Amino acid sequence: MEFKIKQSVLKEELGYIQGVVERKTTIPVLSNILIESLGEGEIRIVGTDLDCTIRCDAEAEIIKSGAICIQARKLFDIVRALDSGDVHFKKEDNEWVTMKSSRASYRLAGVSRDQFPEIPQFKSTPLRLPAETFAYFIRNTAFAITNEQSRFTLSGAKFVIGDGSAKMVTTDGHRLAYVERAIDDKEAVMDTLIPKKALLELIKLSRGVGEVSFGEDPNHIYFETEGRLLITRKLSGQFPNYEMVMPKDNDKSVVFDLEEMRNAVRRMSLIADDRNRSIRLNVREGEIEVTAQSAEEGEGTEVVQADYHGEAVQLGFNWQYLLEFLTNAATGDVFLAGSESAASDSSDGAAATAAAPAKEGRSPLRITFDFKDSNAQTQMSIAGETTYDYKYIVMPLRI
Repeated sequence: MEFKIKQSVLKEELGYIQGVVERKTTIPVLSNILIESLGEGEIRIVGTDLDCTIRCDAEAEIIKSGAICIQARKLFDIVRALDSGDVHFKKEDNEWVTMKSSRASYRLAGVSRDQFPEIPQFKSTPLRLPAETFAYFIRNTAFAITNEQSRFTLSGAKFVIGDGSAKMVTTDGHRLAYVERAIDDKEAVMDTLIPKKALLELIKLSRGVGEVSFGEDPNHIYFETEGRLLITRKLSGQFPNYEMVMPKDNDKSVVFDLEEMRNAVRRMSLIADDRNRSIRLNVREGEIEVTAQSAEEGEGTEVVQADYHGEAVQLGFNWQYLLEFLTNAATGDVFLAGSESAASDSSDGAAATAAAPAKEGRSPLRITFDFKDSNAQTQMSIAGETTYDYKYIVMPLRI
């Protein structure tokens, strides 16, 4: 095989695939990617960890057709360090690959194409949804997926299409995120469990595109966006009956500015007890007093203006559950408190960065908390949202 490709094009496609390539694996070929020719003007790049596969097609000048299988991370590191311009690949004897760009040249070890796993093929007629719908669904639910590997059924999202609507639900047993919206296709039907890793990769693949096509077979679900394909194994098992969790008798509501509350929670998290991450919201006429304390370090208080008329109520929460909800509701990126991308000065995410502000031109977002008392679940939502039915339900933390 021999081909030329623009450095910028190759860097972009390799970047998408890195998320599914295994760096440490007992199956060595899984640390490699497959690059093969498609006709005279295109290559196909594939990476997989056997559970999740990403395939990208890219424009290239094919000099000699064929396939190469090469170490994914090393190739990506080299390509993104190269100057812009053409990158020339040529397969040599014994699976070696020569790579040249401008004045730089490399000779890289490869493996046989026969060792690379075959990816599933699909025959089902695809369904379609706007990419922005998937982005909204994932952004507002992925953070509530459990991180406990033993809770296999909860390690992804329940995705349901039927009766003219699409919905996504996640839970970790302490909180539940639910999003639903009406869709044009009244005949579409699907009910599946999508792993968290696939959801986060889909966010990357669908950014900047108009529509996502998707379908399934008994074991897999696929998503396709403008020359890029994501295939993932479905999760098995019975997802909990989430409708039983949704509160039916919350009779009190408080509305407040998202940005003010997010900043207050972030600041109070710095003084909260590290063991239970507890934070108190004292809801009273016209305001919410946000407080936190630690027996070893002290205490803090901040007041947020709010629309509330009724008896005073004290609500207790894990501050992380609040901060993830408020941050994801405000931004276009998935925020997971405690992750490397979310943390700034604190290793446990307590000093999580103030995420990017709301998009320019958009009115300040306001949040509604519906509750009954300090012992019942609190339901949170975006005030005035009409396109999506979004509910975030959190179990109380007794303080």
